[in-house]
Amino acid sequence: MLDKKGPAAVSSAAGPETETWKQLADKIRSKTAKVGVVGLGYVGLPLAVEYAAEGYHVTGIDLNSGKTDKVNAGDSYIGDIPTATLAPLVKAGLLTATTDFSVVRELDTINICVPTPLRKTKDPDMSYIVDSCEEIAKYFHPGMLIILESTTYPGTTDELVRPILEKSGLKAGVDFFLCFSPERVDPGNAKFQTKNIPKVVGGYTPACTEMGRLFYQQALENVVPVGSTQVAEMVKLLENTFRMINIGLVNEIAVMCDSMGINVWEVIDAAATKPFGFMPFYPGPGLGGHCIPIDPFYLSWKTKQSGIEARFIELAGYINGNMPHFVVDKVQNALNDVSKPIKGSRIHILGVAYKRDIDDVRESPALDIIHLLLQRGATISYSDPYVPSIKIEGGTLKAGGETELTEADCVLIVTDHKAFDYSTLPSRAKLVVDTRNALKGITAPNVVRL
Repeated sequence: MLDKKGPAAVSSAAGPETETWKQLADKIRSKTAKVGVVGLGYVGLPLAVEYAAEGYHVTGIDLNSGKTDKVNAGDSYIGDIPTATLAPLVKAGLLTATTDFSVVRELDTINICVPTPLRKTKDPDMSYIVDSCEEIAKYFHPGMLIILESTTYPGTTDELVRPILEKSGLKAGVDFFLCFSPERVDPGNAKFQTKNIPKVVGGYTPACTEMGRLFYQQALENVVPVGSTQVAEMVKLLENTFRMINIGLVNEIAVMCDSMGINVWEVIDAAATKPFGFMPFYPGPGLGGHCIPIDPFYLSWKTKQSGIEARFIELAGYINGNMPHFVVDKVQNALNDVSKPIKGSRIHILGVAYKRDIDDVRESPALDIIHLLLQRGATISYSDPYVPSIKIEGGTLKAGGETELTEADCVLIVTDHKAFDYSTLPSRAKLVVDTRNALKGITAPNVVRL
């Protein structure tokens, strides 16, 4: 049994010896527990599918009726979940979806997988978590396991989620079990997905942790229990802050190398030959996705409340946030070198998703770059095999193709999808600015690298 210090570790907490604990544990082991997942996005739907595939009856809850309708039709909208995987589970009655939270009355476990964005002031927006918990609390009942998976600041589970649920009169660790488990989904990663990514879980009490561990062991390959919800919350922030700061460092090195005429990609490749003490990170046009650009600022916000300034996080955020500006300057200079102003030039963007081979544009640096180019008077088109249209100033921009590429004054590689034909790109385009080293090994007079 894990040790937990503080007021949560009270003798009245329900442990494996109590009837409440035994009843839910028996349901989980026998796969008669009714599993609920709130939020059917990149985290929630894959998790729901894993439990349905193990024989549990799973109910997904999402206020977006478009998502619930697709799930109930067996039609996947998540790239990592093929329709061929989802449809049989739905047909067998193992996975259903609804917009109605009253189904909570029938559930034994609930995983909360809702967004946690930042406000423009870089304060955490907890509204999705609060709204979900308040809806759950309306239909809450004894003996449930509630696990928050949404990335957030340390203390959220104990200080925000628990009081909402305890308004029912039920006590965490006594009448129900409360945990936090950070999602670690990496969309588009063919090697590591929900089932085989180690699952960290920490509970409000040791009994809560043990229940969370037992639950995840039924469907996932490796479970890592920790001593508290705060530790589990901090794990995710450390992981993504580590990446954000190291990407910020290599982006700053890239800017330095650019000013000195040094090929930063060659520098990194050579440094990576060292068998110890170095881990390669690569520069790019900016950070994207829901995690790395956002999560570290939860930690920065929380530590400021304790009078601690998160200097590394703030500095790395500044450097990474400035990369779209650096890229646009790079485009402008490349056009100047061929006697063209950026104003009135046709610029074709290759890839607008935030990372390779996915359809997610959340926080994509491509959107910032497009905005900056439009501000400087450029005419924009783009290609992306995963994103048919994007919202820009003045309306919707639809993906173009070869005509837009060959007619453009400059082609800007922002997201290096594997589907693009890079080998012939220099001969098809008038000018290419490559921010991803997608043209590695290709030398041409019309290619400019980050």
